[in-house]
Amino acid sequence: MQDLPVLVVGAGIGGLSAAIALRRAGHRVTVIEKDPTWSVYGVGIIQQSNVVRAMEQLGVLDAFLDAACGFDAVEIYVPDGTRVARVPTPSLVEGRPSNVGIGRRALQKVLGDSARELGADIRLGLTVTALDEADDGVDVTLSDGSTARYAVVIGADGVYSQTRQMILPDAEKPQFTGQAVWRYNFPRPADLDALHVYNGRIGIGLVPVSRDTIYMYVTTPEPDNPRYPREGLAAAMRGKLVGAAPQIQALASQITDDDGVVYRPLEGMMIHGPWHKGHVVLLGDAVHATTPHLGQGAGMAIEDALVLAEELTAADSVEEAFSAYRARRYERCRYIVESSLAICMGQLGKGPPIDNHKATAEMFAMVAQPI
Repeated sequence: MQDLPVLVVGAGIGGLSAAIALRRAGHRVTVIEKDPTWSVYGVGIIQQSNVVRAMEQLGVLDAFLDAACGFDAVEIYVPDGTRVARVPTPSLVEGRPSNVGIGRRALQKVLGDSARELGADIRLGLTVTALDEADDGVDVTLSDGSTARYAVVIGADGVYSQTRQMILPDAEKPQFTGQAVWRYNFPRPADLDALHVYNGRIGIGLVPVSRDTIYMYVTTPEPDNPRYPREGLAAAMRGKLVGAAPQIQALASQITDDDGVVYRPLEGMMIHGPWHKGHVVLLGDAVHATTPHLGQGAGMAIEDALVLAEELTAADSVEEAFSAYRARRYERCRYIVESSLAICMGQLGKGPPIDNHKATAEMFAMVAQPI
C-alpha cells in the first residue's frame, strides 16, 4: 500500500519512530500528543545494540550518536561493590558502538526534528475523542472538535493507552509489580566507560549519557505502591541506598535536589490477543509494557515502528499488514516482558534470583536477531 494517510497517537519514542519510518516509506503522517508542552523526564535512557541498528534503519544514526554516549561493555557488580564480570557487548552496526546512553530530552529532539524534517505534522495538546470505523479507514474526532478520515490509526500512547481502551476494552491491563524505579543524574566519573549493573534485592545501575553526565537507576520494593511527595524525594532516594556498595553510597550523598529525582512505580503488561481492531493498531507500551530491567522498553517500541511501516507498505490490505506485524513482533516482545519481569520478581523474593550476567548475555543474543 502506498501514500496512506496515517494518524499516530502519541509523540513519544515509539510514535516518533513510526512517523519517521512511515514518512520514509511515502505515507502521509499526522502525530498528535496530549501534552501541550511535550515534556519528558530530564534523566537518561539506555539504548542497546538493536536500537543502534534501528536508528540506522530510520536514517537518524549520526544525529542520534552525536547526542548520545556510546559504550561497548556491561560491568556486573555484587552488592558489596566487587566487580565480578566485564561483558563486551557486540555491535550490530560496523564501526559504531554497541550501546548508548542518551538523555531523554536529547532523544526526543533527535526523533522529533527528524519527523518534522521529513514532513510529519506534529500537533500538541490533542487527544482522540471518537473512532468510527468505515470501509476504507476510520473517522477520527479530536479534542478540538476537528474530524478527519485516516486509513490507519496507530496507538503509541503508552502503558495507559486511551487508544487501547477504546478498541480493546477487555484486553489485559497494566499490573503493578510491587517495585518502583528511582533515577538521578550525576557528574560522570572519568573511569566510567560502561554500564555498571549491581546485583541484589535492590537493583542499581550507572549509565553514561554524555561526556559529563551519568544517571543512576535504582529499583526498590514498594509493596504498597506509595506516592512520595515531591518535597523530601531526594532524601527518600538516599534512604533507599543505605547499605549499598561503597561507590554507590558515595554517589548517594550527591542526591540533594528533590526536582532532580524521577520516581515511577513499575507496571507490566502483555496483550496476548489481537493488537488491532479494524484500522486501528497498537505499538510499544500500549501493547507490551515492560519493566526496565533489561533496558529494552524503548527498543521494542522503535522496532515495532519499523516493522509496522514495512508491513503497511508491503501488504495489500490493512488487515494483512497488522496480522503480519503482530506475527513478527509477538515472541520477541513477550520474551523481553517476561524476562524483565523475572528479574523484578527475583529482586523482590517472589521468584528465583536471576544472574544479571547471564540474563544480559541472553538478551543481547536475542535482540541481535533480525526483526
